[in-house]
Amino acid sequence: MEKHIPKKSVRKSWYKLDLSAIVYPTLQRRDFSSVYRLSVVLKEEIKPQILQQALDMTLPRFPTYKAAIRKGLFWRYLEPNNRPGPYVLQDVKNPCQPMYFKANNRYLVRVYYYKNRISFEAHHSLGDGTGGMCVLETMVATYLRLLGHDEIENGGFVLDINGDPEPEELEDAYMRYANAKVCPPRLQEKAYRVRGTAEPFYTLNIIDGIMSVSEVLAVAKRYHCTITEYLNAVLLQALLTKQLEENHRKLRPVKIAMPVNLRRFFPSNTLRNFITMIYPGVDPRLGEYTFEEIVTQVHNYMRYHVNEKLLRGDITTNARTQSNPFIRVVPLFIKDVVVRSFYASVQDRNSSAGLTNMGALQVPEGMQKYIERFDIYMGQPFSRRTNCAIISFQDVLTINFASSIAEADVEKYFFRKLVQDGIHVKIESNRGKSEPVSETK
Repeated sequence: MEKHIPKKSVRKSWYKLDLSAIVYPTLQRRDFSSVYRLSVVLKEEIKPQILQQALDMTLPRFPTYKAAIRKGLFWRYLEPNNRPGPYVLQDVKNPCQPMYFKANNRYLVRVYYYKNRISFEAHHSLGDGTGGMCVLETMVATYLRLLGHDEIENGGFVLDINGDPEPEELEDAYMRYANAKVCPPRLQEKAYRVRGTAEPFYTLNIIDGIMSVSEVLAVAKRYHCTITEYLNAVLLQALLTKQLEENHRKLRPVKIAMPVNLRRFFPSNTLRNFITMIYPGVDPRLGEYTFEEIVTQVHNYMRYHVNEKLLRGDITTNARTQSNPFIRVVPLFIKDVVVRSFYASVQDRNSSAGLTNMGALQVPEGMQKYIERFDIYMGQPFSRRTNCAIISFQDVLTINFASSIAEADVEKYFFRKLVQDGIHVKIESNRGKSEPVSETK
């Protein structure tokens, strides 16, 4: 029996970290912080004073984002943060820089502007991309209304800033659905890792590919798959090519860590984390793969793994670990050592790259004419590799790579395949000028 969430508003003096959020602070180190970025490109230049006003009006509506992280004896938790800030800043060349819990008046969010772009960064302990997008879209709607665009209504990711949050927005939705009768095993083999030259501290290489949704959809249909499956296959092929170029004595499986938005399968309006990971991949030790074979492999993997039954089992496996009586009474500093060691030696080695697709974004009709596109960045990788994030708005699809290594071979092979398939791609980067990409590049 699934728990019922009563429909009345409550505000707490503190919030327990959700099932996913428990891990992110544990992985914190000087050169890594679980920070992601969401951006919106408007059609007019940003007025920073008005944006600050919009931020001040919006953030109190989201109590788990207007929060500070605290450390207890056994667990970390979030508490309301009423300190001054956060403050709107001019954008920086290297986004998603680490967030230290005692800096920035203890806020775990940042808001930047550059020309006609607004960027929102958040620590993953607060919530996932869905929750962050609610904050960003609500703030942008408030900003546009302050400019006099009163026709913008609430709806979708745009929430009423004068309303109180529903209890369901603040819940740990994992615990509501962690009720499978069995916990599936997670035996994973070490995956191929890209070799590359580590960039200097705080350097994050950004490469954006901007293209037409309709063009990508037409190509995906040609391969009899979805856009997500097609782009997964393209990234897998790029990683396979890179591994073969490196002339390893021993080949390894190539796998992608891909978050699944559990709200698609389990009804919840939570603005906190509610995702789980799957790992589509291919094993070059079994032989050479044509691109069509990679697509088929990804397509069948998705059909088997992305369903309510297996996802519920995965949630239950995670929840059982947290609810173990022994683990509950282990002091936090010991938990940190164990989790960090497990993640570095096992979990992080399960994948060759990360890929997330937030899908097609909808905004209230009155907002549409003011927006050009959205971007999403997974942020600094835990280890040397590249992360890929996809988002679309109307007919604009953007693919955003973020990498902490100097070489961009994987990205080059990725976009070259798109062009070979007839997709027109415009490249933007924080390391060079914007330009269209051709097959010869």
